Amino acid sequence: MMNLNLLKLRIVVLLEKYKKITTVAEMLDLKQPTVTFHMKNLERDFGVKLFEARMGKIILTDAGYALHHYAVKIGALATEAHRVVMEFDSLRKGSLLIGASYVPATYILPSVLHRFSKEYPGIHISLSVKTAPVVKEMLERHEIDLGVISSEPFLSPELKMEAICEDDLVLIFAPSHPLASSPEDDLTPELIASSPFVLHGKESSTRRMTEKWLQSSRVHLPSYLELDSLEGIKRAVILGEHVSFVSRMAVQSEVERGLLLMRPIPGNRVERYVFALTNNQRHRSALINRFNENLSRSVGDSQKVNEE
Repeated sequence: MMNLNLLKLRIVVLLEKYKKITTVAEMLDLKQPTVTFHMKNLERDFGVKLFEARMGKIILTDAGYALHHYAVKIGALATEAHRVVMEFDSLRKGSLLIGASYVPATYILPSVLHRFSKEYPGIHISLSVKTAPVVKEMLERHEIDLGVISSEPFLSPELKMEAICEDDLVLIFAPSHPLASSPEDDLTPELIASSPFVLHGKESSTRRMTEKWLQSSRVHLPSYLELDSLEGIKRAVILGEHVSFVSRMAVQSEVERGLLLMRPIPGNRVERYVFALTNNQRHRSALINRFNENLSRSVGDSQKVNEE
C-alpha cells in the first residue's frame, strides 16, 4: 500500500512555491537528503516522474501538478481537522479565516467582528476582501473557513449557502441630476440608459447583474465609465452627471445626508442576497456556528432599527 503521508504532500506544496530543496528543508526543519529521499519515494510509489531540475530549480511535471492540486486540499483539510478537534465546544481560543465581497465586508461585517472579538477575545479573525466569485473559489480550495458575499442565488455542489438578508440593487443619481425631477413611473430603461453611466468592474457580481438588466431591457449604454471602486462610483455619481446601479445598503448614508437619491430599477427581476457560505466537505465547527449566529442576529437587529 502506498505510503502517502502529510509530510510528503507538504514537500510537494512547498517545492511548487519555492522551487528550492534547501528552502523546503529549512522550512520543515529537515536535512536536504531527507527531502530528496521523500521526493524519490513519491516518484517510486506513483511510478511517474513528479519533479524536474531546471537551472538550479525544482519544477513540477504535469503529474506533479496533478498531485499538487490534491496535496493543497488534503493539507488544508488536515489543518482544519486539527483546529476543529482542538476547538471543539470551546471558544476560548482559535482562528477564523473569512472571505467577503465588498458590500458585506464594508457595511455588515465591521460591527459583527467588533462584537464577536469583544465576546471571544481569544479568537483570531482574519478578513480577506475579494469579489464574490473569488471568495467562492477560495472556499472551494479550503483557503478560508467562511465566505460572506452579496450575490444572486446560485447552485454549487461544494458550497452550502445561507441567506442572511436581502441586498437589492437601486438606481442612484445626484439631486442635481435631470432624473431627479422625473416621477418614479417615468424612469424607463431607455431614459436611464441615455444618461452617462458608471459600471462596476468586470469581475463584480453587480456588473453582471447590470449587464443582464441591459440585455433584458433591450437597451445599451452610449456612454459609460468603468470603476472597480464602489466608493469611486459613488463619488462620480455625486458630482452630478452620472447614474449607476449599486447596493441599497452601500448608499444608505449618502441618501440620508442628501448627497444621493435612489430609486427602484424599472424592470429589475433579479433577486440578490447576502449569503454566508461554508464548504460542504468541511465540518462545521462550534466556532463557525457561533459566528454565523452572531452574523444573523446582528443583521436582524440592524434591520429592526432601520424599520423603526
